[in-house]
Amino acid sequence: MVEEAFKYAAEPKDTSTAESAWHSIQTCREVYNHALTQEYKPAPEYDKPSYTTMQNKLPQWKREWTEWSDVYSKCLQMAVRRIKNGESILESLEERGFDVGELKWKAPRDYRSITYNQSGFDVDSNTGRTNHATVKLSKIGTFHLNFHRPLPDDATIKEVILKKQKTGDWTVSIMVEYDADYPEKPAVEDIDIKDTVGIDLGITKFIHDSDGRAFAPLDETGDRERIETRHQAVSRKERESNNWNKARQRLARAYERLSNKRLAYREALANAYTQRYDAVFLEDLNVGSMMQQNGNSRNVASMSWYETLKTFERFGDKNGCHVLLVPPEGTTKRCVQCGVETEKPLWVREHSCPSCGFETDRDQNAALEVQRLGVLELGVGEDKSGVGQELAESTPAETGTSAGLLRREVVPASAVVDTGTPICSRARSARSHGP
Repeated sequence: MVEEAFKYAAEPKDTSTAESAWHSIQTCREVYNHALTQEYKPAPEYDKPSYTTMQNKLPQWKREWTEWSDVYSKCLQMAVRRIKNGESILESLEERGFDVGELKWKAPRDYRSITYNQSGFDVDSNTGRTNHATVKLSKIGTFHLNFHRPLPDDATIKEVILKKQKTGDWTVSIMVEYDADYPEKPAVEDIDIKDTVGIDLGITKFIHDSDGRAFAPLDETGDRERIETRHQAVSRKERESNNWNKARQRLARAYERLSNKRLAYREALANAYTQRYDAVFLEDLNVGSMMQQNGNSRNVASMSWYETLKTFERFGDKNGCHVLLVPPEGTTKRCVQCGVETEKPLWVREHSCPSCGFETDRDQNAALEVQRLGVLELGVGEDKSGVGQELAESTPAETGTSAGLLRREVVPASAVVDTGTPICSRARSARSHGP
């Protein structure tokens, strides 16, 4: 069984529904803040209350604050559960190398959603209108959905999340559980090395793979200028005025536009690679520690490498492809052919091994080394003794002197986002391994 969220743009049936929805969200915020500050934080670190302990106090709290009874009971329970979910997220970020703080009291602008779990909602997609559905939420009202993507036929709806975005728009996310008809991943012993690929993630080139393809990072110049201009517009308005709120929503839309472009780029590449290959290997980058280095954190953040890795893993499951993360240490320095490590400053863009003489593009060598490590870890092929030499000899990158190295064309991001990635011109059943 697979759990998947389907997100739709939503419109409240009328003004009173919108007001009721926002009131319910803010009531959940009050419950969250009360449980956090009065129950969770005062407890010692070694004896924090469980979700069940805090949930069992809800009837007592509703007797003290009778207005809390205006909100569906399951929603209040999910507000309390958000504390434990936040705790898990902080632990996960800390494991990834981020310097995390603690759970904080939520201001109205920081708490924007309400969750219906298992009951209290009714989704109706048989409205007689194309791409239209409605969702009726207990004690709130009805929202109309832009039902652009139907739910799976055998899906069981587990959860419905109503959210008011920073742009002022409403969205509804429907979490479903269903038996996905995903293709099975090929048996490791049946995989040919030619049906695998190593991917080096970078900044000057977003992706450089072991077959010699390179994809440029997104050109975010226009989006960055738009965001900067709208930041300035917000700063010139009187705080909390109507004009300030409108300017803030325009700024949120600019951020949302940039986020959507990054998402589309990641998903297009991940889908194409996992359709084309039986196994894809990437570096298991510690993005948290990289973000804390001085001078380059903005570029690292814009690459969204962690989200890229997770996207590849998700599409690997969907498309029946093995996606494996390998240790990144030494992949740039180590020669794929002989294993000798050579120090290379960032401005040196070619790999020239002083030991065996193998020469190629710096990122090409890193991608081949990622592929070599992945092949060894996954166990592809029978004879692993010369896998580095085999991969190096088959590289499509030009060789020669450092000064005369030829670089392959880098595909612009616009060619992927606007027209679909060109790396998957043939169906999976008729694989092509040319550049």
